[in-house]
Amino acid sequence: MADQCEAIEPARPSVRIPSALPIAILSLLAAMGTLATNILLPSLPQIAISLNVTSAAVTSAITIFLTVFGLGQLVVGPLSDRYGRRWPVLIGFAVFFGGSIWCGLANDLPNLLVGRAVQAAGACATSVLSRAVARDMFSGAALARALALMMIAMSAAPGFSPLLGGALDHIFGWRSEFALVAAFAAVGAVAYGVLLGETHHSIRAPLNPVAIAKIYRGLVGDRRFAIPAATSSLIIGGLFSMFSAAPRLFIEALHFTPIQLGLFFAGTVFIVFAAGVLATRLAARYGLDGPIRAGLCATAASSLAILVISMVNPTFLPFLGAMSVFLLGMGIVGPLATARALSPFGDKAGAASALLGFWQMMNAAIGVWLAATASHEAMLALGVVLSAFSLLALGLYARGPGS
Repeated sequence: MADQCEAIEPARPSVRIPSALPIAILSLLAAMGTLATNILLPSLPQIAISLNVTSAAVTSAITIFLTVFGLGQLVVGPLSDRYGRRWPVLIGFAVFFGGSIWCGLANDLPNLLVGRAVQAAGACATSVLSRAVARDMFSGAALARALALMMIAMSAAPGFSPLLGGALDHIFGWRSEFALVAAFAAVGAVAYGVLLGETHHSIRAPLNPVAIAKIYRGLVGDRRFAIPAATSSLIIGGLFSMFSAAPRLFIEALHFTPIQLGLFFAGTVFIVFAAGVLATRLAARYGLDGPIRAGLCATAASSLAILVISMVNPTFLPFLGAMSVFLLGMGIVGPLATARALSPFGDKAGAASALLGFWQMMNAAIGVWLAATASHEAMLALGVVLSAFSLLALGLYARGPGS
């Protein structure tokens, strides 16, 4: 019957692959969204000049991407619980590829925004399903370790991509960045299709709008999901506000070059790497809750420090120190809070991952908008956003996520 769950055929024997390879492929899937955004950051001023619009107007290319990226996950997650992970991921890669080509050919801002929306519709499938596939394959402490390793690997894409984007912009122009991410999608589709494929071999959930709404309502009302998911989402929202504010802060206020901005982002990779290694060790020794609370304290303290620095001494080195502490705390909270939210819900991992991704991207879109509009001083606006998000996350998790 259509309204009943149905089992799928037993999985066919698969080729044995090294344990590191699935993590690498999942990291590639998860990195699509941040790669597509971060590689453009050094080029935003040049894109504005090329399309004859203001720098503030060009940031809408980030906001619309994050909005579609978040909303699309609510659809992709339940689809994958019903039909499996393989085809939604492959279709997502294809849509992302088409959107990237559209962006590269855009001659005005409206066409760029359309292309970015198409890009986001494809990227949302790969991103949300990277977490769902991880939940298919791992659970408990193993899931926390897998997500932390994914975050370490993922940090290379958003960390080094601005440096690469700045170089491409300097040599070939900003349109070449879209050509590169299109090629990245093509490689990712082949790697996923050949080496990983379908991982959802359990009972398939019915594709019924009422049932889907009931699942989402149940997740929102379950403290085991809602509190760690909302906590993670606020911290990720702060991270994206930093990404979006960086060009205004470094290039326009601190007079960095695009290459220097890229070097700053590349440096963040090593901080997130250290945080990911630390997160796995802390989780193995102390569980998830203690390290999450410690990471939240670090993000809150560093955010308030950035706010004070912006009002007293808005220079690079104090900001760099405070931002490094924020990234360290974020790198601990991100994977551990995600694992805390997803672990109890293996039978609906797609929907849980989708709702988590939706919350993360909505907070990211809000953070990007606030960082662009809260103040004409970029560092002050960033300090306000980070402080608000971090303190709210700390207070929320203090209520306890349940067991």
